[in-house]
Amino acid sequence: MTTLFSAAPSYCSRFGVAMLLAALADFLFYGQPAGITVFLFALMIAAAVVAVHPAAFSDGRVWLKPIALLVALLPLAENVSTLSVSIALAALVVFALSLSGRLRHSIARIAGQIVLFGLAAPFRFANDFIRWRRTARRFGGRRIRLAAIAVWVMPLTLSAVFLALFGAANPVIDYWLSLIDLVRLLDLIQLARIAFWLFVLAAVWAFLRPRLPRLVRRIPRAAPAVGAQAEKTATTIEDILFGKAAILRALIAFNILFALQTALDATYLWGGAALPDGLSYAAYAHRGAYPLIVTALLAAGFVLAALRPGSETSADPLIRRLVYAWVAQNIMLVVSSILRLDLYIGIYALTYWRVAAFVWMGLVAAGLALIIARIALGKSNEWLLSANLLTLSLTLYAGCFINFAATIANYNVDHSLEMTGQGIPLDAWYLRSLGPGAFPALDRFLEHQGKTAAGTVRELAGVRGSDEIWYRTIQQSWRAWSFRDWRLLRTLDTKGPPVIPSAIEPSMPGR
Repeated sequence: MTTLFSAAPSYCSRFGVAMLLAALADFLFYGQPAGITVFLFALMIAAAVVAVHPAAFSDGRVWLKPIALLVALLPLAENVSTLSVSIALAALVVFALSLSGRLRHSIARIAGQIVLFGLAAPFRFANDFIRWRRTARRFGGRRIRLAAIAVWVMPLTLSAVFLALFGAANPVIDYWLSLIDLVRLLDLIQLARIAFWLFVLAAVWAFLRPRLPRLVRRIPRAAPAVGAQAEKTATTIEDILFGKAAILRALIAFNILFALQTALDATYLWGGAALPDGLSYAAYAHRGAYPLIVTALLAAGFVLAALRPGSETSADPLIRRLVYAWVAQNIMLVVSSILRLDLYIGIYALTYWRVAAFVWMGLVAAGLALIIARIALGKSNEWLLSANLLTLSLTLYAGCFINFAATIANYNVDHSLEMTGQGIPLDAWYLRSLGPGAFPALDRFLEHQGKTAAGTVRELAGVRGSDEIWYRTIQQSWRAWSFRDWRLLRTLDTKGPPVIPSAIEPSMPGR
């Protein structure tokens, strides 16, 4: 009973912190654009997590955790995007679990904890509330509820008295109090706003009470006789399908097939030989890029299954050499896929998906190299998974600081038919869909067109000014500030108003 009463204020204090965060989220986000406010709110969540875990300060290296979290939150200050928000959420999950003493020390297991945390987070608040009610009924619910309410009576009452005294003594405070309109406050109670508050409460509560669900249940063992017979049968099937002899033959065949593909790429892509009739370089590049990546992934899965640490196949020198050769050929295939995609982009321009394909191919190549390292160093599959997750995390973090919209826009403008006389015409409307980041490249294109602007370009030039007005209107709110937007506004201010091609000027009668 004593333990329960002492725990009740802890629940109430956390609920009070969650309510303060919900109120702050209402001020920062409800009906407002998202910008630097996301970074500020993430810092407030981190501060709240620290406040509800004071015991974590007993660790002498606790200061390293906030520094690491701040580094992970920096992409939010650069630009608010799905990627930067995802990295920030993952970092907050790791930070909360670390302070609560529930964080694992393996990167692979940490990734699993982040996934479990995300699955359980939407239900954490409701689950804790139901558990608290059940416990309250078991140990005398009315007394516990009264204790939970009573702990707030004195602070709130004295706070109201002090506020009234300050209002009487300070005319500024008295003026602020006079601005409070209770009728208008009642008008703020809206169904959408209530739903927003509940959503924020459920979200921040998961960080204030970081718990992971227990999804794995102990499976009862089968009877010894049946288990032994099943193990014997499984061993026999495994020896036939995935034994040393089968793996050796598979690796020989795979190396021959991959050598053929590598030779074809070396002939047509690297050597510049003429393609067969009816096949263009664009079609060759487009048809080959993504299937080769799938091939590399299947190859990686086969290597991991065939060369399990401690198995008979992993100790065979010939098999290890064949695996090294095969993985090396897979890396060459990934490099060829990158070249294929580069040729395709050179003809059909750059898009978000093609940029993502470049990144994906680089990650696949890194993963294959790590497979060789795992085999050569004798590491476990858990080490390999952790190394791949670390590579992926660093790549995504670096991607938060790259303005992909500006990169795509600049590339497409610089390689368009209108600018170089080669390639395909610029899809200017796609550039517009990239958002404000494409403004400088689009202005450069419009200036180059000048009086030769066609009808579609004239129409685009007509809406270019309204797009910038809309963008500047949003940026007038401090909540929408980000470092990337600040740099863009400086660039736009330096160049002045967008240059509209003279071809869109009103035509004079008689011309």
